[in-house]
Amino acid sequence: METTSRTAAQGVSAEAGRKVDGYLLAAFPWYGLDEAFTGPRWLMQVGAAADGTVEHGATGHGEEPTIKVEPPQDERFAVVVTVASRPVRRSADGTGVLEATSVSTAAWLAGSGLLAQTWPTQMDRTLRQDWLDQQTMLAWELADDLGGGSWSELMLPVDGAPTSFAYRESEYGWVLAGSASEGPEGVHIGAYGRGMSAYGLGFSVIQDLAAYDG
Repeated sequence: METTSRTAAQGVSAEAGRKVDGYLLAAFPWYGLDEAFTGPRWLMQVGAAADGTVEHGATGHGEEPTIKVEPPQDERFAVVVTVASRPVRRSADGTGVLEATSVSTAAWLAGSGLLAQTWPTQMDRTLRQDWLDQQTMLAWELADDLGGGSWSELMLPVDGAPTSFAYRESEYGWVLAGSASEGPEGVHIGAYGRGMSAYGLGFSVIQDLAAYDG
């Protein structure tokens, strides 16, 4: 009942309510592109721990990407990934330890997100999963080495303040990752996109999820 009332208070339609519920359960602020972006906005999905605690999620901007053997050449989108800043902690069942989240976490989620929306045009459909597994492992290795030569620095505004991001481009699109200081724990921000330049983007806290009620 509490989640339903919060959904209504946010002005989100009942149809979109089930998707937005996960976002409303998060104990950290969500980020999206700032008001300079005037195109469509849409919710994607959240990731939660075994105990239901929301850990990360993504919001989309522009045209929703479609996985096709030959994706539209004019496909333009940017996805913003918000990751809760977490220290090393015990797992919900008390049997293990969960790693701390970091900018590398946001970079990997963004990199693997871009890969999930990619289909190399020369590849047979049956080989895509093997390619995806291989590229996802490579994305993790790259995310674990943000100071390496594969990344450059890009300064972009976060809530109006210039913020340093690690940035890289590939034939499939671009990926970036950095940190914001909003909230008691702060969050890490990742983003990926294609057909939309990252250089003119800015990020801000989402004040009203109804803007993403697509």
